[in-house]
Amino acid sequence: MKTFKMLSLELLQDDQLKSFPLTDGIIINQENSHKSWVLEMYMDRQYKAFFEPYLGTDEILEVRAVISYPDNEPAAFRVVVNAVKEIDNQVSVLLKGTLKTVRRQYAELLLDKLIDEGLEGDALLSQFKTDMKKRPRIKP
Repeated sequence: MKTFKMLSLELLQDDQLKSFPLTDGIIINQENSHKSWVLEMYMDRQYKAFFEPYLGTDEILEVRAVISYPDNEPAAFRVVVNAVKEIDNQVSVLLKGTLKTVRRQYAELLLDKLIDEGLEGDALLSQFKTDMKKRPRIKP
């Protein structure tokens, strides 16, 4: 098994990314035949109400997590909510699932999109830099 620090988490819902501010987070690659991953987030208790309805439903959620360093590209996962537990004024949310395999890197997808929009030269470079920081969702 390998463990990683999770810095942020976003959930894809209705074609929008919803961010969850984390107090702390960890991601575990179980390195098993199922290629399973465990994501545990520790966050403000207000988010308990968001995750609880998914408990026991086996509904697959698509999430993106930034691992280890803030500048890392977010890793995409397909997960189910496995546990939601209150701890003092915080909540622990345990997700289990698999890494979503995306072959094309974000920068390549973004560049293709901006070129398709007709940007070039300084305008292309400026928009590319801005979007690499903001990371808007790109539909492949």
